[in-house]
Amino acid sequence: MIELLTAFLLLLGSLLMLLAALGALRMPDLLTRMHATTKAGALGGGTMVVAVAVFFDDGAVTARALAIVVFIILTAPVAAHLIGRAGYFVGIPLWEGTLKDELKNRYDPETHTLASEDSEASSGSTEKRDHD
Repeated sequence: MIELLTAFLLLLGSLLMLLAALGALRMPDLLTRMHATTKAGALGGGTMVVAVAVFFDDGAVTARALAIVVFIILTAPVAAHLIGRAGYFVGIPLWEGTLKDELKNRYDPETHTLASEDSEASSGSTEKRDHD
């Protein structure tokens, strides 16, 4: 029974990793590629590590597998966010189907500074008062 569960988890992890690879090939821009590879890659890798823990059925292996899964779940989205943000700041174009660009009016490509939402709101209200 353990072998069957291990085989199922390995196949599921492999399928998720395949979906991550297909997402990296098929998605139109950097941000959607990062989304596809992060979600499916983290779940696929985590599922395969869980399969190893189930197969060996040892406390030390299970503890290490749990630590690996937690590490993957915590670091993969952060790394993808930083890579996507760096791509945006270097000027990688967004897909024409992108509906929302939260940083468009806040990022200055000349000085490479990003205005916070608070400063934008306060400067907007100041400008409004100056014009009244």
